[in-house]
Amino acid sequence: MIKIIIASLAGLTFTTYSFAAEEIVLDNITVTANRFEHKDTETTYASELHNAGQIAISGAATLYDYLAQQTSLNILSNIGNKATPSINLRGFGNENGYQNVAITVDGQRINSIDLTPALLASIPLSNIERIEISKGSGSVIYGDGATAGTIQIYTKNKTGVTFSSSFGNYGQQNHHISAGISEKIFDISANLAHDSHDGYSNTDNTGHRDSFDSNNQNAKLKFKPTDQFRIFIEATNSKNDVRYVSPLTLAQFNQAPKTAIGRFTHQTFDSTLWQLGAEYDITPEFQFRAVHFDEDKFSQFISATPSHANSRYKSNDFSLRLQHNPFNLLVGFQDFSGERHSFSDFGFGPSTDITTKKNLAVYVQGEYFLNAWTFSAGARNENVKYNFEPIINPFATLSGKDNSNIDAFDLGINYRFNDNLSAFANINQAYQAPDIDRLFNFSGGFNGFIEPAKVQTLNIGLNQNIKNHRLKLTGYYAKLHNEIYLVPIIFSNTNIDSSHKYGLEIQDYWQINDTLSASAIYNYTRAIIDHENESNGQYSGKQLPGAPKNSIVANLNWQFYEHAMLNLNHTWRSQAYAYNDFANNFSQKQQAYETTNMALNYQYQNYTLFAAINNIFEHKNSIQIQDNSLYPVDFVRTWHIGMKADF
Repeated sequence: MIKIIIASLAGLTFTTYSFAAEEIVLDNITVTANRFEHKDTETTYASELHNAGQIAISGAATLYDYLAQQTSLNILSNIGNKATPSINLRGFGNENGYQNVAITVDGQRINSIDLTPALLASIPLSNIERIEISKGSGSVIYGDGATAGTIQIYTKNKTGVTFSSSFGNYGQQNHHISAGISEKIFDISANLAHDSHDGYSNTDNTGHRDSFDSNNQNAKLKFKPTDQFRIFIEATNSKNDVRYVSPLTLAQFNQAPKTAIGRFTHQTFDSTLWQLGAEYDITPEFQFRAVHFDEDKFSQFISATPSHANSRYKSNDFSLRLQHNPFNLLVGFQDFSGERHSFSDFGFGPSTDITTKKNLAVYVQGEYFLNAWTFSAGARNENVKYNFEPIINPFATLSGKDNSNIDAFDLGINYRFNDNLSAFANINQAYQAPDIDRLFNFSGGFNGFIEPAKVQTLNIGLNQNIKNHRLKLTGYYAKLHNEIYLVPIIFSNTNIDSSHKYGLEIQDYWQINDTLSASAIYNYTRAIIDHENESNGQYSGKQLPGAPKNSIVANLNWQFYEHAMLNLNHTWRSQAYAYNDFANNFSQKQQAYETTNMALNYQYQNYTLFAAINNIFEHKNSIQIQDNSLYPVDFVRTWHIGMKADF
């Protein structure tokens, strides 16, 4: 019966239903990706919004779960690590896609300068106010890495006290407490969060499972001495302990996906980040904003071949914003300095080095309004510098320096035919400067500097918003030069000479009646390698591995009682070529990803009881690297039950 309901939702998209005080007004959804607030139907770029109401009824316990089950993003654990998951948006692949999405939390960029994906485990799901996903745009404001788009996460400015706690099978625990007050001249809030499980696989040869433990603390302070002047500071600390599963053969996975082979990889990951900023309204229409960001990260792999890395990131963002009808203008300056001290010993002798990546950028973004038209234009210039200094190196690698000067631009238009229908189009140029791990070979030797990737993307879309129904269609085409990847045969980092991607995105919401709504997100994506000289040109004309053609997220929300809500969700992604299969000739493919989930919420006064079941039908999901090398992910049925209280 559940599968029949899910199939009936295949043509619907975009979940925006919530109940009680958090109900969403369909024609009043606003986005701020370009730092100007607009209805999403009036923007010149493709966007997707998720708010606290949607999060509350989804039944998801973590940000990973919500992004994987409820958004257009293709999210997978990073070879078993959900703390820093892989992200595929618009066909950049689950292996490298996360490096093509700029991610911010309250304006602070959390992307890494190396191959480590962003630490999403540091963001408690219940502390998120909204998530904005911009697609094929964002390079003017966010710069390096915004080749597929951006993800902006905004946390809550809490007043009062909220406590939530849940327990589930496999030792799942998720606890969160937040508190805050708001006065005339200051706002202050803080939250603590814990997320853990005991592991889903059998024990390895050391007696450990693929367990996970994450503890996070966050505090915010906003000081408002006058109506025109605001000072804000925010600090977050995250401590994570992760054990990764080992790869299995296809036969082992099909017979018993909980099989444990050898010793699981064990990693600890700590992060402390803070920001200090100020805003001053020079006039009601003219604002100056300055923010300093700082992050200190320490990652350690605990094994027979130990390695660790200590990274320090510092950045500043200064901007002037003018909002004077009929135009808006934003001018800004950004700088970033990232430094990593690393140590490793893989049997060739100890190796230590210092590698830095520094970015310096200026940008301008403007909008002009003329009757039913909105015109937008922006440009950015960014200089990226690298410096590699080996301290102890068994390969006697010489130090190296490199420098790149890269440009981005965005031109867009939106036309509102009437209150219910609008169309938009934009062309965007974006770039990805190589991360510092691309400087090295898999064996540890110096790889050499490679070219930045560049992409030009054309987006054309349509918004329809009528009573009880909301539809967004977007078609896109992206032309890439020097797309960055790891050659699987020789384990050397290089560039794909030329490639392209195109696709169709559909978001649709339907409020069937006062108690029933349905929604879905559908993506069709093609990612093609046009020409590549590596491996005697056998990759030319092939499909990029790790990028499924089709994906669907479908939801049914039923308010079956005044204070009770049932959410039924199904997520499906089609099969793809294995991560290393650039020649598209492996005998085994990345199998389709599938999960069916159900959540129940009951609200009584200030209390909410909730329960959820994930992967009801126990679909065996995995990550396929190559033939007979699979990592089990999201392959068991899990459940949790809990309570939230607001005071």
